Amino acid sequence: MSFFKAEHVVKNYANHKALDDVSISVPAGAIYGLLGPNGAGKTTLIRVINQITAPDSGELFLDGKPLAPGDACRVGYLPEERGLYKKMKTGEQAVYLARLKGIPKREAIARLKGWFEKFEIESWWDKKVEELSKGMAQKVQFITTVLHEPELLIFDEPFSGFDPINVELLKREILALRDKGSTIIFSTHNMGSVEEICTHVALIDKARKVVEGPINQVREDHANNTYRLQCRHDPGFDPGEITGDEFALLSRRVEEGRLDLVLQQTTPCPPNTLLDRVLPRVEVISYQKIIPGMHDIFIRLTTNR
Repeated sequence: MSFFKAEHVVKNYANHKALDDVSISVPAGAIYGLLGPNGAGKTTLIRVINQITAPDSGELFLDGKPLAPGDACRVGYLPEERGLYKKMKTGEQAVYLARLKGIPKREAIARLKGWFEKFEIESWWDKKVEELSKGMAQKVQFITTVLHEPELLIFDEPFSGFDPINVELLKREILALRDKGSTIIFSTHNMGSVEEICTHVALIDKARKVVEGPINQVREDHANNTYRLQCRHDPGFDPGEITGDEFALLSRRVEEGRLDLVLQQTTPCPPNTLLDRVLPRVEVISYQKIIPGMHDIFIRLTTNR
């Protein structure tokens, strides 16, 4: 069941079409990666979802009902453009932002102290924001985004500017938030992070949605019938003996006593045809279908349009 849906969203700015009939469906409990090149329309779609800007046409639904202004309290948004009041003390600012989300002061302080301790920034509670490093300031903004435990969380490039240790910290927290019941949309260029934590993805390019679905299904759908076969190297073995009319040999490499072959199926045949042909001739070490990563899919879809 979809927790959030956008249907046929169009948004124009002067002579620029930012979104051209874009529809997405985000299942409840999903971690949904919103991908695309710079300028593709991702941030515009995020702003439309957050009701920062209105679409020229199209409809948006949250939990089966049309998205309404009052739903803002059910959403947490971490924008790509970071911004805190530099002259305020860090704790004071965090409490202020928490109260804007309707959390009573005493409860806000208690929750924030727990988060500050978890993120190891508790010693900065009484320091001014301008004294924080970029990474620390981003931690504060992440905390204030999730503090009111929204049903829908939207992160725009949440890992930008973080070192690898803190990227892993944020990944763990995003997974924990999902496990507690939040549905999460995040935009990122980090394809490794997408494959690690996303359950679903959508790719937007040139203002239009190019692909959408469960990440494993998207990767499977973009496999091109290519297989990797590893076997013991036998100088008397000719790969031409197994290709027949059904396979094309794309590459051949011998290394440390192993023969590594990459072959592409060119005409339909049973899945085990290649394996049946090679087993009587040489010792097989491994045989697998090559499933492309999101990085390869991203490059392929955004450079061939």
